[in-house]
Amino acid sequence: MPNLDTGGHTIEYSIVRGQSRRYTYFRFRPDLVLEVAVPRGRQVDVEQIFRRKLSWIDREYTRASNTRWILGPDKVMFAGSYLKIVHVHGTEENLTPNLSSGQVVVKSSNRRRVRELVRRWFLKETSAYVVRKVRESAAVLGVRPSRVDVREIGKWGYCTRNGRLTFSWQLIALPEKLREYIVLHELVHLIEFNHSAAFRKKLASVCPEFRAREKELNQVVAYDRKALA
Repeated sequence: MPNLDTGGHTIEYSIVRGQSRRYTYFRFRPDLVLEVAVPRGRQVDVEQIFRRKLSWIDREYTRASNTRWILGPDKVMFAGSYLKIVHVHGTEENLTPNLSSGQVVVKSSNRRRVRELVRRWFLKETSAYVVRKVRESAAVLGVRPSRVDVREIGKWGYCTRNGRLTFSWQLIALPEKLREYIVLHELVHLIEFNHSAAFRKKLASVCPEFRAREKELNQVVAYDRKALA
């Protein structure tokens, strides 16, 4: 695999054909390889693009190096810790986490099914957590959501004006303090439907260190099925 020297780091990169016919996109994979998606049907001088974006690539590499990915090629984050994925070939699909050994054993006929089985496991565990945590935290805040859902969304959680709370199925991957922050954040929106000073004051009353938790959460990258396919 070719390397790019940014002056501060030596970075492996891979060039692929993207979906766009006009633009070139960059992203770092969980293994820190820089993936360059070039336009379809066009010749692109990648070396020239590298020269223009060298400083940005160097900064993003540093950021990606400090990023925690929920799902990698051979590991998955659960409750803030990484478990090694052990794939066992078998016709009957199942997933067995073993937290004491730091492993999750996934049985399937095709390794490509591992991610789907992890998704089902997370969905079940996150749903159980959200039901309990929302009930406990809502009582503390004196609020009552109209409905609570767990499903695939592009953010950790959101609240609607009619009081419906929706959370990402990946919540269970996070450490407890980050899961709690997300639940409290959305519940406070039932009181203050904005991010005003009043919202922050109310959030601080139930989560004094919310800014530190928010900063830590920003270092976690959710599992994107398209990106990891």
